[in-house]
Amino acid sequence: MMKKQSTLFSAAAFLCLLLLCLTKTTAGQSPASSPAQSATAAPPASTPAATQLPAPAGPTNVTKILEKAGHFNTFIHLLRSTQEDSHLLTLLNNSNNGATIFAPSDSAFSSLKSGTLNSLSDEAKSELVKFHVVPTFLSSAQFQTVSNPIATEAGSSGRVSFNLTAYSDSVNITTGLTNTSVAGNVYADNQLAVYRVDKVLLPVDIFAAKPLAPAPTPAAAEKPKKKKGAPAGEGEEAAPVVQVGTSAAPAGILGIWSVKVTTACVLVLAYTYGG
Repeated sequence: MMKKQSTLFSAAAFLCLLLLCLTKTTAGQSPASSPAQSATAAPPASTPAATQLPAPAGPTNVTKILEKAGHFNTFIHLLRSTQEDSHLLTLLNNSNNGATIFAPSDSAFSSLKSGTLNSLSDEAKSELVKFHVVPTFLSSAQFQTVSNPIATEAGSSGRVSFNLTAYSDSVNITTGLTNTSVAGNVYADNQLAVYRVDKVLLPVDIFAAKPLAPAPTPAAAEKPKKKKGAPAGEGEEAAPVVQVGTSAAPAGILGIWSVKVTTACVLVLAYTYGG
């Protein structure tokens, strides 16, 4: 009996020692796992995440808008050759009024008389392009209330402005030489509006004869001035004196008649007394 109890005690002691060794081994390995945990740890919740703002929109490029729309090659060429594209860029960036462009299509330029554009000077070409630009943003709804005549970038006089009339189904443009309608919308935002026209808008200032300047009034002939203190009549030309009903006889003729009369008297007296 004593031997059996001793065997059980020894087995229990062995199990306790084995359990103690396993516990120490587990405790020694637990610190090695901490680096893996720290590597996957999330950042502190108090750090705000960075937000990227959208890039500012670039300036409106009229030629790119027309190129994208298509069928405006001639007008684009005029914009660039006259440097009006740069002028429009400055206008849109430095003004709050915006701009409205009535862009003629390529077919509109094709309908012009042959050689029309080539006959224009550089100054006239620049004025022609400006005549298609209104220095104010006009939406299609504003066509109903716009006031005529409409000033253009070329000026505000009657020779470089046009009239715009809106109807229920169309918008008519009259320059005095051109009568056409808005054919469609090309582009619109809150600053720029581009409309297509199928006729070139011809300004009177370029394509109509300019009125002739009035002839200068001839200056009135000045009368000769009298000298200060001179008697009346001095300094003026004497008018010729014309005698009416009389004629001045030459002195020689009077002398001959005097001799003849004297001789006749002598002869009469001699005859009377001699007889």
